[in-house]
Amino acid sequence: MLETSARLLRLLALLQSRREWTGAELTERLGVSDRTVRRDVERLRELGYPVHATTGTFGGYRLGAGAALPPLLLDDEEAVAVVIGLRTAAGGAITGIEETSVRALAKLEQVLPSRLRHRVSALQAYTVRVPADRPGPEVGPEVLTALANACRDAERLRFDYRDHRGEVSPRAVEPHRLVNWGRRWYLVAWDVDRKDWRTFRADRISPRTPTGPRFEPREPPGGDVAAYVSGRVSAAAWRYRARVVLHAPAAAVAERINPAVGVVEAVDARTCVLDTGADSIESLAVHLGMLGVDFDVTEPRELVEYIRTLAARYARATDRE
Repeated sequence: MLETSARLLRLLALLQSRREWTGAELTERLGVSDRTVRRDVERLRELGYPVHATTGTFGGYRLGAGAALPPLLLDDEEAVAVVIGLRTAAGGAITGIEETSVRALAKLEQVLPSRLRHRVSALQAYTVRVPADRPGPEVGPEVLTALANACRDAERLRFDYRDHRGEVSPRAVEPHRLVNWGRRWYLVAWDVDRKDWRTFRADRISPRTPTGPRFEPREPPGGDVAAYVSGRVSAAAWRYRARVVLHAPAAAVAERINPAVGVVEAVDARTCVLDTGADSIESLAVHLGMLGVDFDVTEPRELVEYIRTLAARYARATDRE
């Protein structure tokens, strides 16, 4: 009986870890026959877990949604992540779920093993949360959940998107990841109609249902989704932009800046181009000076004139006895 119960728990954990499993995969993972897998699936159904089965060459098993929420199995890392997420949500990170997060957090922390409780407490004690200077845009939890589910299941997503001018347009995308950057949530997705990667603010998305067909996930842009979002978001906010030739290898320059500052493109072994920007000409000029390498800049005109002014000022400062 103990062996059967342990196997049921292993089967349940597998079904919760992935969208769908074939019968052959489950028999291999559990080390039992196909008949035993079918019998264990039936036991899970009797316990209230809605396990759906499909037949055919690509048939398998999938844990679906039922009328009531059955118990979930979490490994150590997942349990810690859920507690941290609930504590963050309880502090108002996502609009409208603060009270619900507190209730869920109380239930989870009551049964959390001591070894995990110590990990969570240590992280909480040694983490400082800096309050935002102004609240970010509101995003309902149902929107984030819909976007996250579409990313997880690799299903095409249709939604209405409101741009910064307030104009709404329909979009069809292959969602890849949700990224929390600054005070906002962003969806990184492949735009089906525009045939390119795009970044969408979650607070401007109104998902349509149902979702579309499944797709084969693409390689993320640049291999780093977080860097892609930070670069795109920063560039969109820049008031002044500049392409500057730096007399240094691209690899050496890339080590000194993060993607939010700009994009480095190699020209040859000793030269590269930095596509960068800032909210002010003064901060842009200071940043270029702090790179510690020689550079050539021809535009924008305001930047060229300000650097000349700085050069003259520094020259006067060193000419004085």
